[in-house]
Amino acid sequence: MNIEEKAITNSEKKLYKINIVESFKRLTWYELIIWIGSMLITIATFLIFSPNGYLSLISTLIGVTALIFVSKGDVLGQIITVIFSIFYAIVSFRFHYWGEMITYLGMTAPIAMGAVITWIKNPYKKGQVKVSHTSPRLWTFLSISAMIVTTIFYFILKKFNTPNLAVSTVSIATSFMAASLAMFRSSYYAIFYAMNDIVLIILWILASLSNISYLPMVICFFCFLVNDLYGFINWQKMKARQ
Repeated sequence: MNIEEKAITNSEKKLYKINIVESFKRLTWYELIIWIGSMLITIATFLIFSPNGYLSLISTLIGVTALIFVSKGDVLGQIITVIFSIFYAIVSFRFHYWGEMITYLGMTAPIAMGAVITWIKNPYKKGQVKVSHTSPRLWTFLSISAMIVTTIFYFILKKFNTPNLAVSTVSIATSFMAASLAMFRSSYYAIFYAMNDIVLIILWILASLSNISYLPMVICFFCFLVNDLYGFINWQKMKARQ
């Protein structure tokens, strides 16, 4: 353990507090562009295609805000993720996407709450989590767990006659891996979230074919994809610095 890590161990953990104002102040100019750009694109899309979809709009704005902080390794991002999971579950319920509702309420939200705890306990410096090494043992454990969880959820979704069952099932697998890797502080969380974004883009495109008002959700997850790709790049940089 070097001098910097000792200093963090002895003092940073005691001083680690969630400060929303400071978290926003730590955003760089290009992170502000990504965040504000995602917000504006989302708002414009909803105003054009779904002017009455206020709940979906709020859900999306919460989601892109969560992602920009998660991409910085800021625990505030995980806290907002919990809030987003609840809103998105409600939106999914209204659109009869039972798979998304069950996934976010029963899996993503609880794992995000676990991530809040692990991130707070493992700070690298103020406002940034310590990136961990993803061991072969962890990969094996998560892969087996993902198969078990996905299988269980498949039969649950089938019972509810979930539309686009195959796509929804893939979404469960990618969501589980992404949320779990985030909890274990691995930079590869962003890769699986990006994969999940692509799955959800397909899912909502299928919904949009029957109702154009669902199109904003496609744009929503496209913005999520951009944020997650940035997240992977930034976490790789964080890992190198640490």
